[in-house]
Amino acid sequence: MADFTAEAFQNEFLPDGGTDVHAIVRVTSTGASAGGTAPAATSGSAAEVILIDTSGSMGRRGVEAAGQAARAALSEMVDGTLFAVVSGSGTAQIVYPYGNQGPLAVMSSATRTEAIRAVQGLRANGGTAMGTWLTLARRIFETVPHVTKRHAILLTDGVNEGERPASLQAAVQSCMGVFQCDCRGVGDQWRVDEVRAIASALLGTVDIIPGPEDMAAEFATMMRASMARGVAAAELRVWVPQGAELLFVRQVSPTLEDLSGRRTPVNALTGAYPTGAWADESRDYHVAVRLPARSLGQEQLAARVSLAVDGQPVAQALVKAKWSGDDALTTRIDPAVAAYTGQAELAQVIQDGLAAKAAGRDDVATSKLGRAVQLASATGNDEMTSRLRKVVEIDDADAGTVRLKKGASKIDEMSLDTASTKTSRVRR
Repeated sequence: MADFTAEAFQNEFLPDGGTDVHAIVRVTSTGASAGGTAPAATSGSAAEVILIDTSGSMGRRGVEAAGQAARAALSEMVDGTLFAVVSGSGTAQIVYPYGNQGPLAVMSSATRTEAIRAVQGLRANGGTAMGTWLTLARRIFETVPHVTKRHAILLTDGVNEGERPASLQAAVQSCMGVFQCDCRGVGDQWRVDEVRAIASALLGTVDIIPGPEDMAAEFATMMRASMARGVAAAELRVWVPQGAELLFVRQVSPTLEDLSGRRTPVNALTGAYPTGAWADESRDYHVAVRLPARSLGQEQLAARVSLAVDGQPVAQALVKAKWSGDDALTTRIDPAVAAYTGQAELAQVIQDGLAAKAAGRDDVATSKLGRAVQLASATGNDEMTSRLRKVVEIDDADAGTVRLKKGASKIDEMSLDTASTKTSRVRR
């Protein structure tokens, strides 16, 4: 039985005339992990689709490694899970289950063996049209509307050149709310922003797999994580009082995701934001509310933030506001709010800097990546500093003085890009 808790970190004191309230709401789940037994106990309670790039650019070695990766994922899949494997190139086709068996098979020792045999026969051919892969996955998932836990893994090695950008965007939008999707790019010929847009819209993760030999371990890790999510779906609900303006709702840990545009109304004052499936974990959300200014000494509830499962709130945190004339109180910035605000800026300047570098605007790239080094140093983010060192020479970290590194590999740049939205947990 999953148990959720929620707590708010904020400075609730506002100065005379102050209007904006910022809070970090931490939601923690325990007892939510499936533990590898829940799907087996309730056959068909989860569905998985593995989308493998078999375009010509993958080549024989790449497709063979992708087959091994699919095998690793299938080995981690719990018996009783509904599943399918899709081959994607300029078109998409189900390679398992076979023919008229239906779009999804039930995982067992027999079907696992058959599926592994099927992926060993994959061949590289054709272009890359990820929208068609996602559309087929959606159609597969729509055949089991009673299954609430629906997840896909998408692997690509190239740019989506087989269809217009608008077609890919439309396909992604049609999949939103139908299934979650973790996306991985192998090698250095794919576009991080393109694949990240898919993962972000479908409440998944994006990362780089440096070489084909690394695929199997990554697929096994992703599938284990999916199998552990025992709560199929949840939503963050934010209530603000009449006359208040909700400025934004952002997930800030473990990754940065702006949820503001994903709002669906619960009632006139409450909006719901999708969070996807949960295992045993904590996630942090940054909520910002603008209130009408009040007189010194007055207090007001600024927001009520809750997590709802199956439409029922299971945890709640309150965001408060108090107007004070004491500068010692009103000028404080909550450490969690400050830290996550800095990490959001860090992600943006890294992405902007790498985009400028790719466009040949070295002066802009140097400035942006210098600011990234400065922010990483100031927050003690050693992992990000280490990644930045592979792209720039750091002369003065505190001042953000850097030089673009000659001979920096594209893999290192892409690794920095994909890591930019992963945040360091702020400890209390």
